[in-house]
Order: sequence, then structure tokens, then C-alpha cells
Amino acid sequence: MVSAGDFRNGVTFEMEGKVYSIVEFQHVKPGKGAAFVRTKIRDVIGGGVVERTFNPSEKYPTAFIERKDMEYSYSDGGLYYFMDPESFELVPIGEDILPDSFKFVKENTVCRVLSYKGSVFGLEPPNTVTLQITQTDPGFKGDTATNATKPATLETGAVVRVPLFIDEGELLLIDTRTGEYLSRA
Repeated sequence: MVSAGDFRNGVTFEMEGKVYSIVEFQHVKPGKGAAFVRTKIRDVIGGGVVERTFNPSEKYPTAFIERKDMEYSYSDGGLYYFMDPESFELVPIGEDILPDSFKFVKENTVCRVLSYKGSVFGLEPPNTVTLQITQTDPGFKGDTATNATKPATLETGAVVRVPLFIDEGELLLIDTRTGEYLSRA
């Protein structure tokens, strides 16, 4: 059990049948009246963020979110299979659970699988990945406007904007959180 007075960023707890994580908290002691805790909490499974105030003496059961590194093996239809490196067991994850940033993940990439009481609800790909460009137009001499970019298709099929000097076949470092080109690899 965790009391509202002990809330800190990242603490997860169960309330009203849902799992919440503290995004932001503030202990408030007004000059008149009782103290309270003002928070922003995120529904871990649903993803919504809500602002709520708590009495510091309220208690809630602690929720333990399991974060396990698993290797992406292959996809079959709408299911994506991840291998547990310890037991070599394949875990299927539905396409609806995968984040948008999964388009930058290729086979044999290690991702963090999030589950609560054995039920998978999310996936975190690595923050950066190295991918090869499979198709991009050549940059022409004279196309030197400030910060000029062109589209480039990566080996996973994702399209990113890259500087004009980047050519087909080059390896790039991509930030999966923003989908932006970082540098050559």
C-alpha cells in the first residue's frame, strides 16, 4: 500500500480498478484548512492523463508493472512475436498495442515489453536505432537552401526527412521517439 502523502513521480498504484502512474505531484499546505496532494496521474493501460487531488492519508495498493527486455523475432498477420531471452518463449503481441514508433524496429531488435499481472499492455522500442536507407532521391548541386531536407525510405519501410547530402545505402541513426534523423552511423 502507498499513501497519497508518499506519492513521487513514477509511483504506480491501483485506484477504481485501473492502474495509474504519477506524472507530477505537489504537496500543498494551505494556511487555512487541511493539507492535500495535487497530482497529474496517467492511466498506464489507457494512456489518458487526469489531474486529481488526494487527501495525504488516503491509501492505495501498489501496482507492479513488469518491464522485460525481449527480442523482436517476426510478424505474422496482425501479431508480432517477441522472444524472452531467458526462457526462449515466444510472446505474441497484437498490432493495436504497438506504438507508432514501432515502425523503426527491425527483426532481432531488443524492445522493452510492459505487462501488468501477466497481461501485456505496452511496448517501448529502443530510443535510437541504426537503419539503412533503401531509397532516396539524389541531392543536386545548388540545392543548398538553409536546412534543406528530402524524404528517405528506410529498410523497415518508414520514411524520414534527411539532409540533401545523404545517399542510398548509408546507415543512419534515428531517434524512435521523434522519428528524426540524428546522424550517420
